[in-house]
Amino acid sequence: MKIYLLIAGMALATYIPRLLPMILPERLQFPAWLDRWLQQVPYAALGALIFPGVLTSVDGQQPWLGLLGGVTAGLLALAGLNILIVLASAIAVVAFSLSIF
Repeated sequence: MKIYLLIAGMALATYIPRLLPMILPERLQFPAWLDRWLQQVPYAALGALIFPGVLTSVDGQQPWLGLLGGVTAGLLALAGLNILIVLASAIAVVAFSLSIF
């Protein structure tokens, strides 16, 4: 019986945080500045997930190569290019840099 209560408690602990964002925004009106700020959260989270991988993607000894590829991808993405072009260009820049250094 104890295990079933534990499983039910864990299910609630994961279900409630997923349910609240779907229910609350319909009933709450946020100020415009908070709404703009909340719209940026996915980009910040994505950046926080990607950045450590950029520093360790090529070699632990040469983190600048990953930064070079990340900056290339960022600039091309800001220019509005297709994601495949952005990825291929970043990979090409890192590969070219590896062949030189």
